[in-house]
Amino acid sequence: MSQVVQSRRVMAVDLAKRKAEGRKIIALTAYHAHTASILDPYCDFILVGDSLGMVMHGMESTLPVTLEMMILQAQAVIRGTSQALVVVDMPFGSYEASREQAFLNAARVLKETGAGAIKMEGGERFADTVAFLTQRGIPVMGHIGLTPQSVNTMGGFRVQGRGPDGERILMEDARAISEAGAFAIVLEGIVEPVANAIAQSPTVTAPTIGIGASAACDGQILVLEDMLGLSDKAPKFVKSFGSLRAHIEEAVRTYADEVRSGRFPAADHTYAAR
Repeated sequence: MSQVVQSRRVMAVDLAKRKAEGRKIIALTAYHAHTASILDPYCDFILVGDSLGMVMHGMESTLPVTLEMMILQAQAVIRGTSQALVVVDMPFGSYEASREQAFLNAARVLKETGAGAIKMEGGERFADTVAFLTQRGIPVMGHIGLTPQSVNTMGGFRVQGRGPDGERILMEDARAISEAGAFAIVLEGIVEPVANAIAQSPTVTAPTIGIGASAACDGQILVLEDMLGLSDKAPKFVKSFGSLRAHIEEAVRTYADEVRSGRFPAADHTYAAR
């Protein structure tokens, strides 16, 4: 597997260069220093996603995640990386009230973590906020389509882009936040023809990052635990690139058996008097 070799940490503006050069953008989520250190040589950016609420804490959605939780895990990811751009999700309730609220909380995230950018969910209705932040030095990654923070108004985790107005609405969302200055846009849970049209649209200049979208996107992202086979249930769009759950279960089972039988710890695992 090829590694991303960098003389400095990737910055938000570098993703546009990758798009211009036709180089696919590689991204995964991470919430810990040790996993982030494994991803760092291979990823252009690492997302500290609010999915940590579900992956780490067993929450039913991302809605209960707090700004403090995001900052704590982003600090860990920064400590485990030196090359990849680190992008931090703005959690529900931290940016919707006003542009000023969004700026204060986004500035806090960057100042307290050392991350290089933030990500916000929402399309055209948040374009003004995206512009407000980017004009004040905060790189913003957009996120449209299936936006988990809107699960209650969407009626669940539903694929987006179906129906007569599906493509028009999502295209308008993508175009608006691209024009507002978003340096990249995540397209999540969007039917392939619509995602493909957005990714190839000349009016959407920001690089597109797919997750359950289209292979035509400029890059792809997955939740690390999903692609490693650690999750109980994974969405349809996830390909399992590993089966760590089974390996972990086997290791824990073997450990428990050896402790019960007295085989562990053996002499090799204890300290002699001299």
